[in-house]
Amino acid sequence: MQGTESSQLLQKPDDLLALFHGSETPREQWLVGTEAEKFGLYISDMTPIQYEGDHKRPGVRELMATLASTHGWRPEREYEGGAVVALKRDGASITLEPGAQLELSGAPFANLHETSAEFALHHKELQQISEPLGLRWYALGFHPTAAADTLPWVPKLRYRVMRHYFPTTGQRGTDMMGRTATVQANLDYSDSEDAFRKLRIGLRLQPVVSVIFANSPFINGSLSGVKSERARVWWDVDPSRSGLLPWAWDKIPTYHDYIEWALDAPMFMVKRGGELHRNTGQSFRSFMADGFGELRATHGDWQAHVNTLFPEVRIKNTLEFRTADSVPLQLVSALPALWKGLLYDAKSMDAIEQLTSEINHEAAFKAQHDADLGYATMLASRPIGSWADAVLDLAREGLGRLGQDEARLLEPLRVLVNARRCPADDLLDAYAKEGCVSAKVLESAEASTINR
Repeated sequence: MQGTESSQLLQKPDDLLALFHGSETPREQWLVGTEAEKFGLYISDMTPIQYEGDHKRPGVRELMATLASTHGWRPEREYEGGAVVALKRDGASITLEPGAQLELSGAPFANLHETSAEFALHHKELQQISEPLGLRWYALGFHPTAAADTLPWVPKLRYRVMRHYFPTTGQRGTDMMGRTATVQANLDYSDSEDAFRKLRIGLRLQPVVSVIFANSPFINGSLSGVKSERARVWWDVDPSRSGLLPWAWDKIPTYHDYIEWALDAPMFMVKRGGELHRNTGQSFRSFMADGFGELRATHGDWQAHVNTLFPEVRIKNTLEFRTADSVPLQLVSALPALWKGLLYDAKSMDAIEQLTSEINHEAAFKAQHDADLGYATMLASRPIGSWADAVLDLAREGLGRLGQDEARLLEPLRVLVNARRCPADDLLDAYAKEGCVSAKVLESAEASTINR
């Protein structure tokens, strides 16, 4: 948060705007960030990696220590004396999701070829230390083999609260935490109008992106019956903090509209150093007005609260496009390339805004709930494949005008869309040959992506 101390008390409602105004970035300085998560499995029996392991099967904590000692990553703790929960290096970070999913949050770059190189290096470093242990990392939207009760819980303060909170708001909250994985693109914005034009376009296109990147057809080692189990999970997590933001559709919203929504979302907790104060019965609006015991709301509390909201497109210091299943390395850079081509080129942004103007919240909501079926989905009376063709064409044209030879990063998606296939279809083909979810199935599907 630029120019604002996180411990400073919030004095008035306009103080909440500082997070967003302080993140506004001139167009000529726009960058793109990329995040991608993956699951670690011991391939001899397809069991999930734990947080803490032993000398035979190290856990993710031990692997992070090895990455730090061999590849120059700097360990980060949530508080003094706490467990290592992140690594930092050159503007990038490696973090842990609740079920020990490993996430690389790449440094923001102006050129997405740098993103591709960064993720390739990360995969190489991780492979070097994992393969001798019989451990492999797989990028899918939902854990292919693990039952919920076989997964670890990473010792971050808010995860303890979320683990108990989400069962009170929906049936799949703990699945979301421990058994899902995503690839995410983070884009800059110049002001409120720019931010919310991008956000609304993103919401309209979420069903299309869900289908293009659908990559989670397994659950508990068997077929789930859908192309994206992850998409299905998000239907039933917490409607007060997730979804397609129905208030954002009738007009271009403002920071104030987003803040009003966020203020009424329930809190998880208040952190002061390493001390956790559970607070799941209060909205941030109430906390700001009345406090919580002796605690009073700070800028840091507000930033932490905004981080606990999970709409399909989220605004923080960047705009986060969050709907895609995690995918193999060869497809990771295609997601930020898609959004950059659509939203960083003015012509493409105008065109996609006009093209999607017929999509209302009702149509997007229905399509989002059908998107786990893949290309059988309809959106605003048109097949999802027709939308995908148009989206890819506009993104390619936009990237071409931006002039950095990034359009070729979309080529693997174009091949898939032309064939009306999702990444999940490669997994399903491999499963049909083997009859079970195995390392061979997961690796052959990744090989199909590489060789396509």
